[in-house]
Amino acid sequence: MKAIGYKKSLPINDAASLIDIELPQPIATGRDLLVKVKAIAVNPVDSKIRQKAVNADGSFKVIGWDAAGEVVAVGGAVSKFKPGDVVYYAGDLTRPGSNAEYQLVDERIVGRKPKSLSFAEAAALPLTTITAWELLFEHLAIKQQAANSTEKSDEVILVVGAAGGVGSILIQIAKAITGATIIATASRDSSRAWVAALGAHHVIDHSKPMLPQIETLGIKPVTHIASLNGTGSYFDSYPEMLATFGKIAMIDDPAMPLDVMKLKTRSQSLHIEFMFARAMYQAADMGEQGKLLTQVADLVDQAYIKTTSGKNLGTINADNLKAAHAELESATAIGKIVLEGF
Repeated sequence: MKAIGYKKSLPINDAASLIDIELPQPIATGRDLLVKVKAIAVNPVDSKIRQKAVNADGSFKVIGWDAAGEVVAVGGAVSKFKPGDVVYYAGDLTRPGSNAEYQLVDERIVGRKPKSLSFAEAAALPLTTITAWELLFEHLAIKQQAANSTEKSDEVILVVGAAGGVGSILIQIAKAITGATIIATASRDSSRAWVAALGAHHVIDHSKPMLPQIETLGIKPVTHIASLNGTGSYFDSYPEMLATFGKIAMIDDPAMPLDVMKLKTRSQSLHIEFMFARAMYQAADMGEQGKLLTQVADLVDQAYIKTTSGKNLGTINADNLKAAHAELESATAIGKIVLEGF
């Protein structure tokens, strides 16, 4: 089968940073699905792994953790899917990724692809959807409500770095099935327009002091902060802008340690979301990821949520993947970068 891989961690402008290769097609056993990959999305984690991780035996490493495709074979213990089903998923960080024609993935972390989306549009969603859902409902404990409810809650979510992949879906989920007020941060005109169109009630600029901007909105205090990037830069300002007993959830990797004791006097809390944890450690409830993906597929098909695909770079090959990695590393992408077909 066709695949894209690498043997050494190299800068993306190096010819060997990502290479078109041929690998044996894997065989499904146990609870695994064999999926024919139709489309993929590229995430910052792809670039991070490429820059620091190689296979110890010197073989090609295949990365990529966002895909949509068709199930072509199933293991003997599979009960949720059958050949011919169309699915979407993020996969498992400890296993070969989706930058290949065929991929093995545990059925428990797979969801039904939204019927109303193309494979490329669906591939933009899984990793960021799981991250946003777990952050909102498991870490921040935001209250869920029916998608057709008009009830407003007292919850106010500040989404820092809202124009990226996770923020783009988090805003939509929060708008669709919570009653929270959503404050999004964005610093460019294009990204401000993007998050407003996705459903943010207010937009402020994180390149300027945020608390004065929040105070001018005339709304209730911030009760929750989704810190999606720049946590190290903004963390010291969070306690002052966050209500007593407020919660912060982060997904990035600050270069310097955070002084969490700043949260003590207001009894605030810090949570870390890492969507690969369930699969990496075979958590007893890892099936929750498959369930939430299918629930979000329903919300998409009911038009409450739209794809966060921002740019389609064409065929899945080494050259186009290099271009995608380079754009992500430049930190200028809005929405998700997708590729489709081999």
